[in-house]
Amino acid sequence: MQLLPEGARRLAAWCAVILLVAGVAWVGIRLCGEFRTAIVPVLLALLGSALLGPMYRRLVHVGVNRSLAAGLTCVAVVVVVGGAVYIVVAALIDTGDQIIASLRLAARSVAQHFGAAGTSLDDLAANAKDLLTKFGGTAASNVISGVSVVGESIAMAVLALLLVFFFLRDSHRTAGLLRSLAPRGTADTVEAMARRAFDAVQGFMRGTTVIALIDALCITIGLLILRVPGAVGLGALVFVGAFIPYLGAFLSGAVAVLVALADRGFVIALWALGVVLAVQVLEGHVLQPMIQSRTVQMHPAVVMLAITAGASVAGILGMLLAVPLTAAGFGVLAELRTRYESASPSPQASPSPPDAS
Repeated sequence: MQLLPEGARRLAAWCAVILLVAGVAWVGIRLCGEFRTAIVPVLLALLGSALLGPMYRRLVHVGVNRSLAAGLTCVAVVVVVGGAVYIVVAALIDTGDQIIASLRLAARSVAQHFGAAGTSLDDLAANAKDLLTKFGGTAASNVISGVSVVGESIAMAVLALLLVFFFLRDSHRTAGLLRSLAPRGTADTVEAMARRAFDAVQGFMRGTTVIALIDALCITIGLLILRVPGAVGLGALVFVGAFIPYLGAFLSGAVAVLVALADRGFVIALWALGVVLAVQVLEGHVLQPMIQSRTVQMHPAVVMLAITAGASVAGILGMLLAVPLTAAGFGVLAELRTRYESASPSPQASPSPPDAS
């Protein structure tokens, strides 16, 4: 190695480190895939605990027993989530046929202007149900039967809910557990990194939920004023899509504009596009800075790369989990950088040489 120049040795060392980190990450991803029925509920429970922590702490603060407070919080989650799912599903069922019919009309309109491309869109909309059925059947036959998938999903949801209960009830013991598991001399650093990561995830979840609700309400009101069919279902789609930053808002907004184009014409479609763009501008310039100003700020390119990586690893679930996990990673890196900068000795001015005279 001494025959190589200093630059080449440094490059080789960095390449070895990158290969080692990539290998460890690949093994970790494969292990998570093998134990997904245990890993996914843990991740979902952590996200749920981050979102529901303020409610649990408020109940404890007013004197409610910790176990009872955690139980009441979980019951509230079941009621709210169950009610929201029912509303969303009912709205999509009631307006789904109308939305699909509007999309088919939009595809035919596009076909009149763009020829084969629009015809392909029309065929896709007309055969959407058959395509989804065939795709679902193929995926189920290659991976696992449909009944087992539903049972596995229900089991993971129940396990995640139970883990939320235990995570909330025993949250006051987390710091002591981390300090006991940390190597000697690193307990403070490990605790600080865990707190920073959890704060980042908590801020992201709370902020995203509020922003998704405001986006859905604004777009739904705008579509109702424009008398676009299926406005409630489209608003529900916007709310769900908002949990996938950038990509979800783009897709749900595009569907709303296409439905408006098909059913209400070009002028109303432009108004619907204006509503969607206005809501996105409101989110980007007002809601994001106000609501998520205390969370880890990530560049849009980083968010898109995280979503793409999550989709390639775990599909839609990976897209949902990628951004909060990346926020947690950025929180850990920020804590390490802060501690490293505070621990580094400040450069001192070298004393001036004595005067020779």
